[in-house]
Amino acid sequence: MIEREEVRKVAHLARLKLTDEEEKEFTTQLNSILEYFEQLSELDTTDVAPTTRAIEVTNVTRPDELQPFGEREALLSAAPDQDGDFFRVPKILSQE
Repeated sequence: MIEREEVRKVAHLARLKLTDEEEKEFTTQLNSILEYFEQLSELDTTDVAPTTRAIEVTNVTRPDELQPFGEREALLSAAPDQDGDFFRVPKILSQE
């Protein structure tokens, strides 16, 4: 069970300024959350594999395929500064 003093201490550590009403509300809410976790701890999870998500998530990707850009000259001509077949960019690193 969480007391208002503990909520006040955590709020202080987090540099939050709570009103008395907010302290009371957070105390009630946090106790409700902890009661729910107590209910969950009563469940038998011996045959349940550990997971990081409630649902299976897969990343849909495509293979990278190298393809030459069709309008190379148009791309190079749009550059603010060009050096032959390359873009010229400002120097961002020094030798020091």
